[in-house]
Amino acid sequence: MRVRSGRAARGRAPVAATSEQVVSGHEAEAPVGGRWLTLGKDGRLTAYARHRNGLLRWTETRPGGPRWTGPDLIEVPDLTHLSVAQGADSYVHFVGRRSVQKGDGPPVVDLVHAIQYQTGRPFSPWRSVGNPYKEKERAVKVGPPVIAISPSGAAHIFVRNAGGGITMRREDKNGKWVGWKDLKGSRAQESMVVSAAGSGGMELFVPGSGQAMRWIQAEEDGPFEQVQSIPVQIAPGGAAALETAPGRHTYYWTDPSGNGVVAHRPGTWVIPLGGTPAEGPVTVLRAMLDGYDCTVLAHRDLDGQVMLAACGTENEGAGLWWSPTGERTAATPALALDAHGRVVLGMIGADGALYIARQNREPGLAMAPAERIH
Repeated sequence: MRVRSGRAARGRAPVAATSEQVVSGHEAEAPVGGRWLTLGKDGRLTAYARHRNGLLRWTETRPGGPRWTGPDLIEVPDLTHLSVAQGADSYVHFVGRRSVQKGDGPPVVDLVHAIQYQTGRPFSPWRSVGNPYKEKERAVKVGPPVIAISPSGAAHIFVRNAGGGITMRREDKNGKWVGWKDLKGSRAQESMVVSAAGSGGMELFVPGSGQAMRWIQAEEDGPFEQVQSIPVQIAPGGAAALETAPGRHTYYWTDPSGNGVVAHRPGTWVIPLGGTPAEGPVTVLRAMLDGYDCTVLAHRDLDGQVMLAACGTENEGAGLWWSPTGERTAATPALALDAHGRVVLGMIGADGALYIARQNREPGLAMAPAERIH
């Protein structure tokens, strides 16, 4: 699949080279965890990033852009981590790890949750969903949370617990939080990923020590069952997941032995995809390109440049070629489809601003140069 960047082709400057600055005090520190570029029910895209005082939000003014409003600052004090997920109903959920120092001793750590129901509208109140532990000494060891939304709209929150396993809390059918559930596991890394199937059920994929642990939710909002681990080595920084067929998920990660990005569907061989990725997860997206169902992948190389590739979905074995976009970022890029089905690449620049590159009208996956969003 042909991949080409308008900026790379024209030799224009990458995003990190800009000398402009965002409004003072509104510089992003990093993207939030998860898919931080989302498409609302009204067809407008929204981008989210971490700020020292909470969360920044940019919103398209109309479906398909190119104009945006923002950044708007949503103040959420004392967050150490923040993750986002969007449900089938287009609601965008956030879960954060909050750490508050009160006097001597360990800080008070809990998790907080909020929802954005409509594009550009205010969030719900940030409500605490607690901590798996009551003792401060153990509660402080809880890792960054990951959130996933089932097709029914129920939020599921996963954390690495103090013992190195995985603990989950979820909403019931009435939207009330049920108790924490210990899913077991051991030596889990913090960089877990959850993939929700459109037909119901989820898969949880957790890099561990010389293996990737997996849990499967066989039915929508049902219990999670741990299944056989996959004996693989995964470089620090995380994995990514994508539903590539009904109920079937493909996982992508960086191979520490030098094979670059790899793809894997449980029960098959690991497929090397090449590239020289920097630390952090590859970003993946399904899109129709020239009438074909394709998977688009993006990662940062060792110099921070964003690299793009595309292949037929579940046809990674036919090969793919990483193409430089000419854009640079110090953080994980985002991929999304806009209201017209075009691929959109989102990046946080060195100046803390949002940059957006959009697929143009040329055949294949040809991207226009990134534009700085004020």
